Amino acid sequence: MPIVRLGVALPSGMLDELDQVVTAVGYPSRSKAIQNAVESLIVKNRWLSEQKGEKTGVLTLVYDHDIRGLEEYLTDTEHQYSSIICSTIHVHLTKRECLEVTVVKGDGIRIRELANKLRIRKGVKQAELAIVA
Repeated sequence: MPIVRLGVALPSGMLDELDQVVTAVGYPSRSKAIQNAVESLIVKNRWLSEQKGEKTGVLTLVYDHDIRGLEEYLTDTEHQYSSIICSTIHVHLTKRECLEVTVVKGDGIRIRELANKLRIRKGVKQAELAIVA
């Protein structure tokens, strides 16, 4: 495959951490580390998109609760998907960061929709969806 160059904007702290990972793992370059990360995202998304029918899973979020409107957005979105949410645990990690673990059960497509709506919101630092086999 031909290589296509693109620019990526990252917060400086994230770039520092990326450089640490590149060194620790032994990647030959930042580009190779980013290629691996993007490939992992594509494979995971492909796998999740194949999850149809009744599924059970866990959605894990880490977010900055000081971002204006974020908590209201998360709550409103979770209410829209209340038919597939079984339980939620909320943990205060730091003064600004919260961890939310949500158990979901229902149509795989609806579960994926919920995860995608939450993960793309500004202030959400991590969002992982694991479907239970």
